[in-house]
Amino acid sequence: MIQHVPSLEKLVNELAKLPGVGPKTAQRLAYHILRSRSDYNDNLRTALEAVKSCVHECPRCFSFTENDGLCHYCLDPKRTDESICVVEDPADIARIDTSGAFRGRYHVLHGTLSPLDGVGPKDIRLQPLLDRVTHEPIREIILALDADLEGDTTALYIAKQLRGLSVTAQDGSVRALRISRLAHGIPIGGDIDYMDYRTIGRALENRVEV
Repeated sequence: MIQHVPSLEKLVNELAKLPGVGPKTAQRLAYHILRSRSDYNDNLRTALEAVKSCVHECPRCFSFTENDGLCHYCLDPKRTDESICVVEDPADIARIDTSGAFRGRYHVLHGTLSPLDGVGPKDIRLQPLLDRVTHEPIREIILALDADLEGDTTALYIAKQLRGLSVTAQDGSVRALRISRLAHGIPIGGDIDYMDYRTIGRALENRVEV
């Protein structure tokens, strides 16, 4: 049936391009939009137009914002400028910030290195990060990247680029830039019987004293 309705078929194809949305889910969403008798369709169109016209990248950390200048995280005076948490996507900021454990600044790469896919250092926001380390009073870089091949490759590359850099503390002393990464291993409440060997290996590498 849908094959004989070109407009509906096009909508399904576009919805299916969304992350985590397969053909069947896209078809259900398209039918829901089509059958909606309220103002939903108009509201959805307005929201999409607003996102396209109003939302842009922060010129400092490359998170998303509607502000004319810097984003909320860069303008927050209660945050410290001495640490930067590096993430892959803007959505990662919200996940980290809700923990309440980090009160520094952020930097969004908008991707990770993937040589097999042709994604190199120039294809992500890597050079601006190196520039920030040079011009801002940063003492620590925290790499909050996924524990997969691309995340590991990106973390190692960034660490190599930053290793050996020195920073000047407020007391005038010169210290090496600290580079750290989120600990990976057995999650809270996890059962070791169901952990794969890579997770157990990371847990052993990141073990702490008690």
